Amino acid sequence: MFTSTERIKPDAQTIALYLENVLSHKYQIPTFQRDVVWEKENVKKLWDSIYKFYPLGSILVWKTNTKLESHREIGGIKLADNFHSHEYQYILDGQQRTTSLLTSIYGNKIANKKNFNPTLYIDLTIELTNATDDISYAKRFLFWDEIDDRDGQIQANTGKKNRYKDKLIVSLIDIIKNPGEIERNLYKNGYGDFENPYMQQLRRIREVLYSYKISFIELRGIEVAEVCQIFERINQAGKPLDIFDIVVAKTFRSEDKTNNISGFYLRELFDKFKQTIFSNQYANIDNWTLLQMLAVVVKLEFPDAGIQNITDKYLNELKTEHIEAVWSDFQKAIAKTFDFFDNCLHIKGGRLIPYRYLYLTITAYFYRNYKPDYSFLDKYFWYYSFHNADLLTNTTHLWQHIYFVNQEKANSSYSFNPFDIDKNSIRKSFYSYRGRLSRAILSLYANQKPQDWAKPHRDVLSDVYYQLTDKPNLHHIFPVNFIKQSGIASQI
Repeated sequence: MFTSTERIKPDAQTIALYLENVLSHKYQIPTFQRDVVWEKENVKKLWDSIYKFYPLGSILVWKTNTKLESHREIGGIKLADNFHSHEYQYILDGQQRTTSLLTSIYGNKIANKKNFNPTLYIDLTIELTNATDDISYAKRFLFWDEIDDRDGQIQANTGKKNRYKDKLIVSLIDIIKNPGEIERNLYKNGYGDFENPYMQQLRRIREVLYSYKISFIELRGIEVAEVCQIFERINQAGKPLDIFDIVVAKTFRSEDKTNNISGFYLRELFDKFKQTIFSNQYANIDNWTLLQMLAVVVKLEFPDAGIQNITDKYLNELKTEHIEAVWSDFQKAIAKTFDFFDNCLHIKGGRLIPYRYLYLTITAYFYRNYKPDYSFLDKYFWYYSFHNADLLTNTTHLWQHIYFVNQEKANSSYSFNPFDIDKNSIRKSFYSYRGRLSRAILSLYANQKPQDWAKPHRDVLSDVYYQLTDKPNLHHIFPVNFIKQSGIASQI
């Protein structure tokens, strides 16, 4: 157990030591980090701040024994695939700076910048004029495409290319690995005096690399749920951290062929499953809903697993071994759920489902149910879709419904309490395109397999309904064939 002061601990490292630790796999970047936005100007400004010994802000590191899925590379530089440790160190805030520093010195590649070399060079001839100089950095720090004149084709770069040949423009990695050779070249070319401004520049940048200290804040004894909150607060301008990303990272397991341990990657399982769904409309279901459906099944199969609800707090408790145990039958249950909506109710897409929780209750019913009663499900769907009261709007309702459908699955007795649909009440109800009742009516229309007004020989395309659910004029929808069957065509 960590004390309050031990939970949050400040630290500092030199740039050279920090990058050595990154390359030796001491740090990992969890996959829920947002993508790096690497820009030349921002990298130059970062190094200008370091050059002037300005503070950069702290790198936030989470130290934990929880193994998460992590990026396999930083800025194109490969990290270990099967990295194991008694304590992992994840960079929660500072990925941009780490990538910029690492690629500036060690080169490699930047995503979406094909054939661009991110190695950074410094022009030793560019002096810092005064403390408020905010211009010279653009000339001091250079990338290769700003130096290379392509054999005289780019005349603007000719002077810099000549200084590069004269060893007056040098890379940061050479300053780290070959400082003696750079000094000898300066002596050889007549710039070896201790007070020479080129020598002063070289000493300054070496001091920067080996003396400038990056601040760290280390978090210890903090669980994933709390890390989620911390991450969201420090990344307000970036991508919000989704509970699905956390669960994916937490349940990830690397393959270990030596010990016959298979890998596990929940995101890949979800993506592959969606590719098997025949209906493209249901294949677009969001990962959060799928995760909640999974949590329901895990709770049914493992009552003591700690999954007491479907809120983020309990989704965070999903374990790899429990997901593996239910996965095969879970996929079958979801597929049957979508098939029921699509081919039994003829609801072509999830945007017409009156309650989102119907995904969860019907999946619970199909899970390891080898003799489902579709007439029961049909009654269940329409009963609660058109009931005068909203009876599936919270998690208390949800678990009551799951208990109810599982009674039928266990061949126990069940009954639906009678209620009358009041036509006047339906006429006077307020309809919004996201409302339960408006979706229920659209689902009823869809169930009648409506035919196109202009082409009555064919069913209405499914995307027509999605467009209509976003329109206020819902009363304009009525199936042609239903009107004919009802004998009310003359009234329209």
